[in-house]
Amino acid sequence: MKISFAKSGLPKAGALVVGVFANRALSATARLVDDATGGTLTRAMDAARFDGKAEQTLSLLCPSGVDVTRVIAIGLGEPGDLSLASLQTFGGVACAALSSGTEKHGVIALDLPADSGLDAVQAAANVGYGARLRSYRFDKYRTKEKKEDKPQLEKLEILSAVGNDAKKAFGLLDAVADGVFLTRDLQSEPANILGPEELARECVRLEKLGVKVTVLGEKDMRKLGMGALLGVGQGSARESQLVVMEWTGAAEKDTAPLAIVGKGVCFDSGGISIKPAGGMEDMKWDMGGAGVTIGLMKALAGRKAKVNVVGLVGLVENMPSGTAQRPGDVVTSMSGQTIEVINTDAEGRLVLCDVLTYCQQEYKPKAIVDLATLTGAIIISLGSEHAGLFSNDDSLSDALTAAGKATGEKLWRMPLGEAYDKQIKSDIADMKNVGGREAGSITAAQFLQRFIDKGTPWAHLDIAGVTWGSKDKPLVPKGGTAFGVRLLDRLVAEQYEDKA
Repeated sequence: MKISFAKSGLPKAGALVVGVFANRALSATARLVDDATGGTLTRAMDAARFDGKAEQTLSLLCPSGVDVTRVIAIGLGEPGDLSLASLQTFGGVACAALSSGTEKHGVIALDLPADSGLDAVQAAANVGYGARLRSYRFDKYRTKEKKEDKPQLEKLEILSAVGNDAKKAFGLLDAVADGVFLTRDLQSEPANILGPEELARECVRLEKLGVKVTVLGEKDMRKLGMGALLGVGQGSARESQLVVMEWTGAAEKDTAPLAIVGKGVCFDSGGISIKPAGGMEDMKWDMGGAGVTIGLMKALAGRKAKVNVVGLVGLVENMPSGTAQRPGDVVTSMSGQTIEVINTDAEGRLVLCDVLTYCQQEYKPKAIVDLATLTGAIIISLGSEHAGLFSNDDSLSDALTAAGKATGEKLWRMPLGEAYDKQIKSDIADMKNVGGREAGSITAAQFLQRFIDKGTPWAHLDIAGVTWGSKDKPLVPKGGTAFGVRLLDRLVAEQYEDKA
């Protein structure tokens, strides 16, 4: 779908989206439509009990007096609540409504109140951004889908007072959307198509954007002593991989980078501690943290971010076989710490701990954020509304929380502490990989914290409950969500990027 920008006015073709504020307060273009149609829009709102609440929709088919096939009114809520985030939602809801019809051309009219306080260029760009985010579909394996069942929308035009002046601002947001779409693609791919080596090749594609990519195979990792990561993948016929992606965009090229670390378990059967059959197909997206890391690197490179960031992903497949890791095995991590493997289905932390050690030894980062679909326990705690946030640094935690609120990818900080750490004490090794049923997400984070060097700001995001969506949302269609790409891009822009 091509998105463009033009000056305000009534279009001569296609379907038109107009905004309506709370209590049926018509926007400027909505008033033009109502006048041209002899009050049809007002009468329709009365009949449908439409009062302009945020995300509320109302459609008029082929209204007399205007040259469009449909007029779609979408609620914007109270004028004082208007924000760039709510305008993204407006664009997303508009895109979904336009895609439900047969038109190839859609138009969204943006009319800001005089006292909105919003930058008009950014406002228009964010409407387009929201529409782009909502337009995503993963349909590459639908070979029998009928044409009429596919969205027909090919061109979307955003009309506003600033016209095409919003194009440049949208281009930067569009680069972030490209990263989001890559992550959603990776999260959606079946595990027979996307294993560790195939996912590593997807990382290598980023070299075209200027990202330096290094791939380490099992032989390389064995030399480094990554016994924890390698133990997870030893039951699979597919070779484990460690991929490092470096974006050097800061003015000072030798500035210590921000590090993003992602768990990339391309399929998680649970290993010898095998999962129940019901729902196991979902474990294709247990590489969600790696997918976010890869998508973020594409977003930063695409918008030429003025920052140094290194993204690292540990890619494995956790399978049961004659060579698989057993419960009770003891492995030695790259850090030299030993781990008693009580449950082979608590594998993500074993992957991450070696990647975290490698990251710190090689790059001495100014801060680390890791992402992982790590525990089912976080879903019990927070459902699918928030990701769990664990951190050893209040400033980093506050910055992440603020970025989450701004992007709608919300985080909730969970505790860490010595009492929880005692739960992973092992009788025969330095630690065990699970701490029992109580506080499962916290003990998993405590495990990871043992591999963070003193003085290094670190945050762990447990995204198990937010990586896959079971229903459509304004900016996120059902399926892979790419939760974390927009959040981390915002964090980088506000906290780490060189200021122009």
